Amino acid sequence: MSRECICLVYFYPMKTILPLLASLFLVACHSSNQLDMKAEEKIRTVLAEQQECWNKGDIDCFMQGYWNSDSLRFIGKSGVNYGWQATLDNYKKSYPDKAAMGSLYFELLNLEPLGTEHFLVTGKWKLIREADEPNGLFTLIWKRFGNEWKIIYDHSS
Repeated sequence: MSRECICLVYFYPMKTILPLLASLFLVACHSSNQLDMKAEEKIRTVLAEQQECWNKGDIDCFMQGYWNSDSLRFIGKSGVNYGWQATLDNYKKSYPDKAAMGSLYFELLNLEPLGTEHFLVTGKWKLIREADEPNGLFTLIWKRFGNEWKIIYDHSS
């Protein structure tokens, strides 16, 4: 360490450094909260778009909220599906027409950041159809891809 640096440390009173450090910490926390709020807003928007697509009977549109990758995981009543295409095929098999799809409603229970690149979302889903009203819970793991958020893991029961 140079002599000038040592002198600066000795001559900077602690009562000046502590408020500076506290301010830097608050700015970092505020920035993190702002990022979380923006991410949460984007995730809520994607879920609203998915709900709208489903209610129009458009499974292909609904699937745009999922990561288009062979590494996507979907766990449901029929077991584990690996991959975007397998998940799409399973949805189309299970819901062959608008009547089978009914109207979908989400109720979000918790959105929790898992660092800056992932979010954990839990909620309830409900289908309203002419003959019945199936419902259940879901846990989603979301990942940031540039400016977009996609579901990379879905466990729905």
